[in-house]
Amino acid sequence: MNARIPYTRPSITEREMRYAAAAVANEWGDRCYDSIHRFEAMFGQHLGVSHAIATSSCTGALHLGLAGLSVGAGDEVILADTNWIASVAPIVHLGATPVFVDILPDTWCVDPIRVEREITTKTKAIVAVHLYGNLCDMDALRAIGERHGIPVIEDAAEAIGSVWKGRRAGSMGAFGTFSFHGTKTLTTGEGGMLVTNDAAIYERVLALSNHGRTRGQPKQFWPDMVGFKYKMSNVQAAIGCAQLERVEELVARKREVLYAYRQRLGRLPGVAMNPEPPDGVNGAWMPTVVFAQHTGVARERLQAAFAADNIDARVFFWPLSGLPMFTPARSNTNAWSIPSRAINLPSFHDICAQDIDRVCRVIEGCVDA
Repeated sequence: MNARIPYTRPSITEREMRYAAAAVANEWGDRCYDSIHRFEAMFGQHLGVSHAIATSSCTGALHLGLAGLSVGAGDEVILADTNWIASVAPIVHLGATPVFVDILPDTWCVDPIRVEREITTKTKAIVAVHLYGNLCDMDALRAIGERHGIPVIEDAAEAIGSVWKGRRAGSMGAFGTFSFHGTKTLTTGEGGMLVTNDAAIYERVLALSNHGRTRGQPKQFWPDMVGFKYKMSNVQAAIGCAQLERVEELVARKREVLYAYRQRLGRLPGVAMNPEPPDGVNGAWMPTVVFAQHTGVARERLQAAFAADNIDARVFFWPLSGLPMFTPARSNTNAWSIPSRAINLPSFHDICAQDIDRVCRVIEGCVDA
């Protein structure tokens, strides 16, 4: 059998190991936040935002941010039906109601027209998830938010390196969140980040992230509210500092992999891949192939073909409203149709040309079958 091709693995060098070892050796006691504060400062500078708070996950960052906006029972939060469960779980945890809308057929991100149709007096926020590195139409979403006085939140978990009209993904909403899971372009193993230019949101989330203790509280161990514990460890942050020093290299390589796939597969009839806006950049986290309905190529055939060649390809996210804990919204036709004829392709940083060729031959075989 052919050697296994994983769909992802991180790019870890001696630098990451050296920084992590230094944190383990030195960052205790009053130095326990050194790497965390450094990582936050570096990340904020990279994005061009005023404030950054390192967290244990992107899910935790989203939970903190929504809580910072006082999202709760009786509120509604609008988001795309096509997303990973992590984007909706914090909404449910806070007692609010998620409202799922359809995605656009080309970017697979939330449809702004459908967003505006679903706004009610209960709408507390709009979550824009940049799927697989593809970018939401932030101009349209921010205009909707401004018209209705509703904050737009960016879930940029999958969008390190993506740029919308000169602004980095995650830097344009009321706040943005990021993931540094081991599958991501920039990783700390587990971990996340909340970023914002809003000082009031920053101060509230900072307090919530520290068990509800505000910065100005003079009493030791005195929380001013019930908060959370979603802190990143200093060892994770040290790895993040090393990764961030390499971020342009990491993103450039992911874009090279996506381009290689697009050069080969973009010529196939009825095949679409991750788009790039004419005046933006796709960070290329996860190259994805979507087959037109007329091709007859289905998810199950793709999975079987990749399994037969020992290639670890991922399925496209299921519609959230199709999960057992939610009510089906079959009117979201793109969100329900696209996953049944799509597949995520292996795209780790050191994937070789021979491996990309193997992956492409499987896709080509499905088209010709």
